[in-house]
Amino acid sequence: MPSHLHSHHLSTRFQALDQFLIEHQQLWKPRPFTTLQLGWETAHPELAAHLRQCSLADAEADSVTDRLPAPFPQLAEQAQQLAALGNLPQTDLPPAAHRLDVAVPGRKWQQIEAFASHLSFRDQPQHWLDWCSGKGHLGRRLLQPGQQLTCLEYDAELVAAGQALSAHHHLPAQHVHQDVMASDSAHHLAGDKSVVALHACGDLHVRLMQLASQQGCRQLAVAPCCYNRIAAPQYQALSTAAQASPLRLSMDDLGLPLSETVTAGARVRRQRDTSMARRLGFDLLQRQQRQSGEYLPTPSLPVAWLEKPFEQYCRDLADLKQLPLTGNPDWAALEAAGWQRLAEVRNLERVRNLFRRPLELWLVLDRALFLEEQGYAVRLGLFCDYPLTPRNLLILAERDR
Repeated sequence: MPSHLHSHHLSTRFQALDQFLIEHQQLWKPRPFTTLQLGWETAHPELAAHLRQCSLADAEADSVTDRLPAPFPQLAEQAQQLAALGNLPQTDLPPAAHRLDVAVPGRKWQQIEAFASHLSFRDQPQHWLDWCSGKGHLGRRLLQPGQQLTCLEYDAELVAAGQALSAHHHLPAQHVHQDVMASDSAHHLAGDKSVVALHACGDLHVRLMQLASQQGCRQLAVAPCCYNRIAAPQYQALSTAAQASPLRLSMDDLGLPLSETVTAGARVRRQRDTSMARRLGFDLLQRQQRQSGEYLPTPSLPVAWLEKPFEQYCRDLADLKQLPLTGNPDWAALEAAGWQRLAEVRNLERVRNLFRRPLELWLVLDRALFLEEQGYAVRLGLFCDYPLTPRNLLILAERDR
């Protein structure tokens, strides 16, 4: 079983991932959904031809990777080795107070329990700070006798609801209405604070790490998510190592780790497939109509649009995009071609998807190395199994007193 990563391993693993991602950029950067013919298909014609004749069900199964033509099995093995990571050690978390989990969705509560039971710090925390806390469920779960809790949250309704819950449980918790991106959020981060952030998006958790290290916070526990929720047009590297890398990441690239389909029900999956098949059918139509090889971005549409006949769907979407339709499109052929393309896209995406976890680990290691440069002892590992949440990476950082 791979172990979690400590200091010198962080850097070694980062360099190996960096090399792997740079070397194979042409395999994971282009998106099959928006590009009819991918650059790598000429380099690996056998693999491309094989994937293009696979069914939608083959893409869903995605298990028989060893039977796919080269270089797929080799890349899959390399990606798996580079992204392998062990669990952080578990701590003895006292059982939750009676009815503390009321009003928390089951899955969310399990994530909180898992996160809370992997916070092994050398020194006992005195004052928890729950960053982007929502109603403060995580902070309340961590709070032990003799400790204090501050929850920072942007949504005033959640602040009020959280304060009421903390009062109900007679807990020494202060819920603060705060935009964490505002300059005055720094004053909450004094050195005695142990800051936790479970799935704060993009800029929100990056901002936390920058401010907490400036303010000298002793302990940090961050489980990142939504790497693409950033204000900048492309990724801004944090650590010296990532800043030195020639890898440039667009918003599209940053969405790659988040693109997996977590077990959705059959109805939701069917809706998603129909929606994508229709978009791909419309894409073929707009290319014909505009006599262009370019993908035309379309907005996300209400599910009700899927009830429309395909022709009506396309005409309404064309109106929305101010694209006049001429001639006599063969609607049945376009609709069938959309489904055919969906199968091809999903199967070609299997190559791109090999790089999801390596890219995610690269991004999280950039964060870990940044904290190390700021004087923290850093550990990185898993806090739960993948099915509970795919965003299961946890950075623990601690400074000497």
